[in-house]
Amino acid sequence: MENMLQEQIDDCVYEEAEGMDKNQNGREGGIMIEESERKKEYLQEYHGHVRRINRIEEEIKELRNMKTTISIKYDGMPRSSKKSDLSEYASKLDELERKLLEEKCLRISAYKAIADQINMLKSESEKDVLFYRYIRALNWWEIAEKMNYSERWVQKIHGKALAHLELPKEFIEIRSNL
Repeated sequence: MENMLQEQIDDCVYEEAEGMDKNQNGREGGIMIEESERKKEYLQEYHGHVRRINRIEEEIKELRNMKTTISIKYDGMPRSSKKSDLSEYASKLDELERKLLEEKCLRISAYKAIADQINMLKSESEKDVLFYRYIRALNWWEIAEKMNYSERWVQKIHGKALAHLELPKEFIEIRSNL
């Protein structure tokens, strides 16, 4: 079962972005903040998939656990919690496993797209900060410790990295249609 899921994940198709929207430097106040927030939203997509995968895995674990729990009647003999048809259980388990597979495919696509955008930056420090913050989901102090910088300096690098990061054209088009 694990191998089959892994093969399906490997078969997920990733379509690369066709062209990039140019970063619009020189904008004033609120517009630059809005652009920065859109970039953060884009970068946070990967970890959103990771959280959803963890939640689905916990749901599967709980569902399996509920089906295998043993209850004790007054006679002291162990019995299963229900003697009902397993089709509802199997159906729910199948649905959750399909959701899990789909979410894993989305996570892989998001990782590739975001990593590609990060790797387009020229500064290695900027790449490191964005990778640690949005892919590894580290706190500022953890990033500072890894890079041997102060938190304030890491946040300054983060600001520069966001200014230099270019959003994929598809992300901009999707957001403008909302």
